[in-house]
Amino acid sequence: MAERPVLRVCALYPDLMNIYADRGNLLMLEQRCAWRGLGFELTGAGIGDAVDPDAHDLFYIGGGQDRDQILCAEDLVTHKSAALHAAAARGAAILAVCGGYQLLGRSYELADRTIPGIGLVDLETVRHDGPRLIGNVAIELELPGIDGPRVLAGFENHAGRTRLGAGEQPLGRVLRGHGNTGRSGAEGVRRGNVIGTYMHGPLLPKNAWFADWLTAAALGLETPLAPLDDAFEEAAHRSARRAAGV
Repeated sequence: MAERPVLRVCALYPDLMNIYADRGNLLMLEQRCAWRGLGFELTGAGIGDAVDPDAHDLFYIGGGQDRDQILCAEDLVTHKSAALHAAAARGAAILAVCGGYQLLGRSYELADRTIPGIGLVDLETVRHDGPRLIGNVAIELELPGIDGPRVLAGFENHAGRTRLGAGEQPLGRVLRGHGNTGRSGAEGVRRGNVIGTYMHGPLLPKNAWFADWLTAAALGLETPLAPLDDAFEEAAHRSARRAAGV
């Protein structure tokens, strides 16, 4: 009998980088694996912990307050940057939300200091003195293995304005909401299986199809995951889209 696949997830700073119910993303992955008979292993990595780039299929980092983000940024650069670069190079998936998304880039500039990022993708973020970008958001995107464009819906709340380097691809096109800068029409970033986004909500329970795509990408599956009865999840998705005005 073939051994069942196991999705091995490493949550970075789960106690510090977890606002707007971002932990719900991990619960969504675990439950959908259980429904399909897939294994699920969750490991937490906090301040000072080393990370094995080959021991996990998916690395996850949520959002946090600036004071917590500063603590995590220093540790991320010192103790985990090389591992995340190595993991991404071999095709592991990385999902980073809001503050975690900002730390994937080269820097996050505050009024009185600049927080270093790990430079996994080419982007820079500057904290803006103007209004925060807050509200429901919906984006249109295309992903490998998914037929046609799809819509992600969620919630954003950030003061940072994130600008992508010339060679980077946004995660999607803003349909409603603000996105990376409030003006660019772009939201998030995607380089292969490395994804950064400002979308909370939490993101995955509102977008079950995206949770499945992320799982398949992390496991390196060549065929789509078996479908589930997603009536409840699809209702949540429709509600989120209505809230965003899409």
